[in-house]
Amino acid sequence: MIGVDTNVLVRHLVQDDPRQARVATQVITTQCTRENPGFINRIVLCELVWVLESAYGYSKETIVNVLDKLLRTSQLTIEDAQSAWTAFRMYQRGKTDFSDCLLGSSNRSDGCDSTVTFDQAASKLDGFRLLS
Repeated sequence: MIGVDTNVLVRHLVQDDPRQARVATQVITTQCTRENPGFINRIVLCELVWVLESAYGYSKETIVNVLDKLLRTSQLTIEDAQSAWTAFRMYQRGKTDFSDCLLGSSNRSDGCDSTVTFDQAASKLDGFRLLS
């Protein structure tokens, strides 16, 4: 199994640098298979959403579609897939950052009663508690 870094995934998805996109796509399409999937770390998911929003100005709808396809792709294994799916659904329906959704979902999965935060938006998510 190979781990896939955010920059490789971005080059493959966005195709903005012809040379790097060609290499990234070749690796992902030939070395990430159902039998030997590529590994996508939770950090990569958070970075991916941030890069697509910040650097490329992608809409939330487009990012939701990208995440949905990544989570369903059998050629990729997502770290803590259940938490990632829960975070995806929270992000899809809400106005909170994907990283906050994944943080809360992962913490709950790891046995946390709540996640404390000063972030007003994140505090509205199930499982978060606002500190004042």
